[in-house]
Amino acid sequence: MFGDIMGMMGKLKETQQKIEDTKKRLETVLIDEQSSDGLLKVTLTANRKVKSIIIDDSLLEDKEQLEDYLVLVMNKAIEKATNVNEAELAAVAKDGMPNIPGMDMFK
Repeated sequence: MFGDIMGMMGKLKETQQKIEDTKKRLETVLIDEQSSDGLLKVTLTANRKVKSIIIDDSLLEDKEQLEDYLVLVMNKAIEKATNVNEAELAAVAKDGMPNIPGMDMFK
């Protein structure tokens, strides 16, 4: 019994390390998004940290339009980054979970 518990604990510790490694790797995965007309472009990491924002000069003349563009494009980029982040971390967590009957949380 202790062997099983120790094995599961080792597997959980290994999975925890893989999750941390995946989080680090996701800092290097870049998500690009832009407005439909290409006047505003943003780049985020898959961990949802802003890396760059590129604004066409024509948007600087209309503050309200720029604000609208920023909200729309940032939300789309954050959604994409979140999807990548969650999929990657779920795959690592599912792979590392010990097979405990009744605990199949990642179907």
